[in-house]
Amino acid sequence: MKKYVALLLMVVMSFGLFAGCASQAPATEAPAAETEAPAAEVEETEEVVTIEYWQYFYETKVNLLDEVIAEFEAANPGIKVDHKHFPYDNYQQKLAASIATGKGPNIINLYYGWVPKYVQSGVLQELPAALATEVDSEFAPMVSVNKIEDKYYTIPIAVRTSALFYNLDILEANGYTEADVPQDLDTLVEMAEKMTIWDGDELIQEGMTWQPTGQYHSWLRPVLMTQFGGSPLSADKKTAQWNSPEGLEAFEFFMGLTQDKKIGVTDFYTDDVNAFMSGKAAFHIDGSYRLGTLRKKAEDLNWGVAKLPAHNDIQTSFGSFWTNGITAQTTGKELEASEKFLAYLTSEDVMKRWTNEIGEIGARKSFTEDEELLADAALRPFIEQLPTAISYFYVDESADRQALLDAIDQVMLNGMDPKEALDQANATVQMMLDEYWAQ
Repeated sequence: MKKYVALLLMVVMSFGLFAGCASQAPATEAPAAETEAPAAEVEETEEVVTIEYWQYFYETKVNLLDEVIAEFEAANPGIKVDHKHFPYDNYQQKLAASIATGKGPNIINLYYGWVPKYVQSGVLQELPAALATEVDSEFAPMVSVNKIEDKYYTIPIAVRTSALFYNLDILEANGYTEADVPQDLDTLVEMAEKMTIWDGDELIQEGMTWQPTGQYHSWLRPVLMTQFGGSPLSADKKTAQWNSPEGLEAFEFFMGLTQDKKIGVTDFYTDDVNAFMSGKAAFHIDGSYRLGTLRKKAEDLNWGVAKLPAHNDIQTSFGSFWTNGITAQTTGKELEASEKFLAYLTSEDVMKRWTNEIGEIGARKSFTEDEELLADAALRPFIEQLPTAISYFYVDESADRQALLDAIDQVMLNGMDPKEALDQANATVQMMLDEYWAQ
């Protein structure tokens, strides 16, 4: 116990995983002070088993989960679920400290990119066979990224894909209609160039946002690298292939959007999201969780959503998700109760409510055929991309992302040759992979 907790603490403190994943977390609601949500009361006419479920604080998720817990407890009077939530920025530190006592939570909610480290640290136990089988057969393909050495340790409620947001007013001002929204990369670049406005050295309007620290690093890796004919990692997830000829071509295309085409720059209007919401960008790439923000805070913006543009006849999207795992210290009746709650939490009914109320898409394949959800024009492109969306395997999400950002900075700020910069980043990632799999 002490060994794996020490490793987890080292990971959390050394790499700052939460800072690294800020772009992945929903940004529409600020973390609140540490609170503890009460679970429904249960008559103690029989022995009651209490389990703890932990997640970071996000108001709509907390509220919906409280409702789900109350329903579960009513149907299972012998089980009480103690729901605890913490500010996003120190959630992992809270986890590590609690697990170190040997009395930590039974179920924890994690960003998928953190799972390999938690598995390596011994914090998680394998999913029960019934749930693991469901994940393999009934969940969106992207979820298999967390299948480590043929084993699943977590199961998600919902997933997210990325898509192309567009400003219809800017399109129409340039002679385009909604029917002209690009379906391929070449058309995207052509239209974005036409809609970019510069006044000398001052950018007035972006043809497309360009923010590597936002969602664009995950558009480059793995989406563009895949569309240009490569793969950022080998099939066994043990070899970095960023600097393959195809990976380099994708990297040079991405850098060319700002260096040569000049259709967007980093930090314009503070960041890419603000630039688009302020009506200062024609196109913007972002995740399905951005829908709620736009609907609540950009009521005057005339916008729409389309699938990510294809290239070389490859249409794909970046998939990400938050996922639930049972801690290794959970045994006996608490384990039985935890498995039962996880099964309820990841049922199709709960997933449907999660999609409607949170904006993330239910993780089961069946949601690709849900006509009620598909009727939402903004949500539809995200759902339609579920079968082809791919997730990237992170050994260390924060360090992996930083390696790519460093390569971009080397080219942008220091004039380094793109191949040399990508070679350095690839070597960094390979070292992390080697260390991870060796352990």
